Amino acid sequence: MTGKRILYVSSDLFPFSSENAISLSVFKVTKFMQTIGNDVRIFMPRFGVINERRHQLHEVIRLSGMNLIINDIDQPLLIKVASIPDAKLQVYFIDNEEYFKRKAIYEDENGIFFHDNDERALFFTKGVLEAVKKLNWIPDIIHIYGWISSLIPLYIKKFYKNDPIYHNAKIVVSIYNKPFKGSLNEDLIKKIKFDGIKSKKIKLLENPNYFNLIKLCMDFSDAIIKGDLFFPKEIEDYIKNNKLLVLKYYPVEKIETVYQQFYKETVLEKID
Repeated sequence: MTGKRILYVSSDLFPFSSENAISLSVFKVTKFMQTIGNDVRIFMPRFGVINERRHQLHEVIRLSGMNLIINDIDQPLLIKVASIPDAKLQVYFIDNEEYFKRKAIYEDENGIFFHDNDERALFFTKGVLEAVKKLNWIPDIIHIYGWISSLIPLYIKKFYKNDPIYHNAKIVVSIYNKPFKGSLNEDLIKKIKFDGIKSKKIKLLENPNYFNLIKLCMDFSDAIIKGDLFFPKEIEDYIKNNKLLVLKYYPVEKIETVYQQFYKETVLEKID
């Protein structure tokens, strides 16, 4: 599979994030897909723990400057870029003073989940999708990782449903059995509805915990990849009962050609 435009949206990416299942998977698959002749773009949050000087991040003026409305408040969007060493891959970072300046990822120094993590996810979602529009780059496949990216399928299918940039894109989500503690802000549904999004599925977010986010994400995706071998019964049952298209778990050492085949033979060919 060559000559395809593949957008990767992730919470983590090595070497900008610590080594973990997501960061290494995204690093490995993006590098491989680029090497075999696909046009790859990567987006991730510019968390405050990322050292801008060490990784040589710089602002992309032509993409920055717009405001995104989050819960009826204008929030300025900054977009920065850096390269993965020795990979010829550019990584775009979604940034904002209110949401991503703090020197932490999802929790404060006492281990307390940030009260605005829901709005950070909304800002990241809109930031990515608006930036891709500004690039005027039409993806064939959108592959997302990490819970902070989990609202992207919903927004593509509802908020951007008439946008030609996303009209034919196939959405793949890699799911992981690594829940955060507690829940997002219970007003998340109201904030989504403020954007004019209507769907019975968002009732899942009446309890906006990790696994309900995953369920909502899967509902609006075209295919799912298991990033872990084991999941709770509620997730396995949800996949089975909703007849979702799933690629079973493969260790990171084997994902390159497996994902290539899955993209080519299932995501692009079998999904209407």
